[in-house]
Amino acid sequence: QLSLVESGGGLVQPGGFLTLSCAAPGFALNDYAIGWFRQAPGKEREGLSCISSSGANTHVADFVRGRFTISRDRDKNMAYLHMNNLDFDDTAVYYCAADSFRLCVVSEGRLIQRFEYWGQGAQVTVSS
Repeated sequence: QLSLVESGGGLVQPGGFLTLSCAAPGFALNDYAIGWFRQAPGKEREGLSCISSSGANTHVADFVRGRFTISRDRDKNMAYLHMNNLDFDDTAVYYCAADSFRLCVVSEGRLIQRFEYWGQGAQVTVSS
């Protein structure tokens, strides 16, 4: 059972930046497509970004494009979500997820695949 661990969350001021990391200790994260999601209190979970297992293909949701980017380091077996110019509305629990399908499946700008494995989440709070 693949176990994902997010790290890098925390408190940041508006306009600040954070990088979230996703690891899978003991597993080959490189074999999976990685997605990043978030869920704010009282709101539905929303898909933010995805990167294929090779790293050649990425997707970023329109509502965070230009501020968020996704990457992975295959040598370190890690994936990342880089977030810039954070705003109050970015406050949420952020999750990484893995899919053995290896590719990102997007329809009408939205991630539609069913990710098999999920991390416990990392809290990101944007506050002044």
